[in-house]
Amino acid sequence: MSDADADGVWDLVVVGAGPAGAATALGALATDPGLRVLLLDRADFPRDKSCGDGIAPHVFDALASVGVHDLADGWAPLRRLELAQGRATVERSLARPVWVIPREVLDHRLAEHAARAGAVRRRHRVHAVQVRGDQVVIDDRIRARVVVGADGAHSVVRGATGRSPGSRQALAIRGYAPTTPRWQGRQLIVYGERRQPSYAWAFDRGDGLTNVGYGELLGTHQDGPSRALLLEQLEHLLPGAGATGGQWRAHHLPLSTWRLDLPTGRVLLAGDAAGLVNPMTGEGIYYAVATGILAGRAAARAVTRGAADLAGALHRRSVQRLLARHLRHTFVAARLSRVPTVVDAGIRAAAKDQRAFDDLVEIGLGQGLLTPRLANGLVTGLVTGLSSGLVTGARNRLSHEDDHPSTSTPAGTAERDR
Repeated sequence: MSDADADGVWDLVVVGAGPAGAATALGALATDPGLRVLLLDRADFPRDKSCGDGIAPHVFDALASVGVHDLADGWAPLRRLELAQGRATVERSLARPVWVIPREVLDHRLAEHAARAGAVRRRHRVHAVQVRGDQVVIDDRIRARVVVGADGAHSVVRGATGRSPGSRQALAIRGYAPTTPRWQGRQLIVYGERRQPSYAWAFDRGDGLTNVGYGELLGTHQDGPSRALLLEQLEHLLPGAGATGGQWRAHHLPLSTWRLDLPTGRVLLAGDAAGLVNPMTGEGIYYAVATGILAGRAAARAVTRGAADLAGALHRRSVQRLLARHLRHTFVAARLSRVPTVVDAGIRAAAKDQRAFDDLVEIGLGQGLLTPRLANGLVTGLVTGLSSGLVTGARNRLSHEDDHPSTSTPAGTAERDR
C-alpha cells in the first residue's frame, strides 16, 4: 500500500526530495517495503541545484545498501586531485575515484529510485509543520506519524524543532565553463590568499564542461561577499573560470560544528537541514545521503513498533555512531585551515607522503580523522614552511641592507660620523 491509510495519515512524510530526502525514503522502504511514504518537494524534477557536483565513493557505498547501483551510469570517474595555495602544490592519484555528476541528473535519478521503491511523490511547498499529539501536521492538511526535514539550508522543518541555522555558514557560487587542458581529468582546488578561509574549484564533468566555483566563510571579512566579489575571487584563483563560465547559482552552506544537535521525537532532520556540511571542504552529499538513510530506517523501525515518537532518538544515536568522532576532527581541521601556513603545511605533507594525502582527502570527503600521520605531516610542514620563511626573510633583509645601508649597521654609522 503506497497511499495514506484509511484515516489519511502517512507513516512517513519527507520534506525535500534531494539526496537527503530521496535517501530517507529509500532507507525507510528498504527497512519496511509496506510503509506509506510521501515525498514532497517544491520543485518538479529534473531541476538544477547549486553544488560542486563532486560525488565521493562513500555516497555509492551508502546507496548500495538500499539497492541503488546505477547512479553514475554514463559519467566518467576522476582519479586525480590537485591542491594548491600560492607556490605550494600537490597532485596525486586518489585512493578511490570520485564522480562529477550535475545535480540535475543526480537528484532526478535518486528521486526516481525512491518512487520505484514505493514512495509517492508530490509537488508541494511546505509552510508550516506542527506536532499535534501522536501526529505531525503539515500545512493543516497533510498528516504523518513521522516527518523528516530534508529541505536544505533554509529548512522550514528545522524551525518546527526550535532550532535555528548554525552560526557558521559559508557562501559559494557555482557555474559551468568549457573544460580547459589545465582542468581536464581532475579535481582542482586552489585555496585563497587574499581572503581566508576560502577556495576556488574546477571539477571536470567529463563531457566538455567543468564545474567551477568559489566559496568562503561568512563573517570573517568586513565586506560581505557579493556576487561580483565571488566571481572576482574565482577569476583571480582560476583564470578563465569566471570569464568563460555561465549558469551561475549561489548557495549558503550551514557548516557542521564539533557536536551533533539532532532532535528527538517525531520530527527528524537530515543533510543540510541538520547543519551537516563538512566545515573544511563544504562537501555535503555524503552526509545528506548517509543521514537520510539512517533517518528512514529509524522512522520505519519506530513506526513498525508502534512507537513513532522514538524515531528521533533512534536517528540521533545512529548518526552519532556514524559521524560524531569524525565531526569533532573536521571541526578542528577547519579551525586550523583558517591559518594559511597550516594549509601550506597540509599541502606540503600531502606532497611528501601519499598516505598523508589519502588521510587529507578522507577527512574532507567521508568519515576521516586527523590521523597521527597527518598530524605529524602538518607539524613537519609547518616547521619547514616557517624555516623557509625565516631564511627567505633574512635574505631579503640582507639584500635590502646591501642596497640601502640602514642607520643600525656599521656602514650606516660610519656614514653618519663622516
